[in-house]
Order: sequence, then C-alpha cells, then structure tokens
Amino acid sequence: MKAEIHPKNYRPVVFKDMSNGTTFLSRSTAHTNETIVFEGDGQEYPVIKLEISNTSHPFYTGKNVLVDTAGRIDKFKKRYEKKAK
Repeated sequence: MKAEIHPKNYRPVVFKDMSNGTTFLSRSTAHTNETIVFEGDGQEYPVIKLEISNTSHPFYTGKNVLVDTAGRIDKFKKRYEKKAK
C-alpha cells in the first residue's frame, strides 16, 4: 500500500435518498454547501442528496420498480425498436 495517498479530510456527512426520504450518517470527503439536522443525534451535518440508495433500489428491496429519470427508459426502447425492425 502506498503511503500518503488517502485523503485526510474525512468528515461526518448525512446522505439523503430523495426518492423515499431516508437518511444515514457516514464519513465522506465529498463537498456540499447544504446542511441538515440528523434525526439520530440532533446535530447539524453537511448533506449529500442521492437519487437512489439501498433503501430504494429494486435489488435490495425485492420490489420490481423502475426508477425512470429524464425518460431514459423510453429513449432506450425507441433506440432499439428501430434496430429490431
């Protein structure tokens, strides 16, 4: 393992799943200007918003729900319908 290659500015950050509103506290070096009060301990932390996490992803939940952002599924179907014809 190489020495001095890992960042030293890890800090506690709240990650918020925007699809279902769940939050969890972890450490990260990601930059954000927004903050949130974490329900677990009542302290204010920087927040990073996620589109999907393990609490909403179909693989982890067992539910077959498609998360379509910006019509990507429709674009995919249209693209491959042309090639099948």
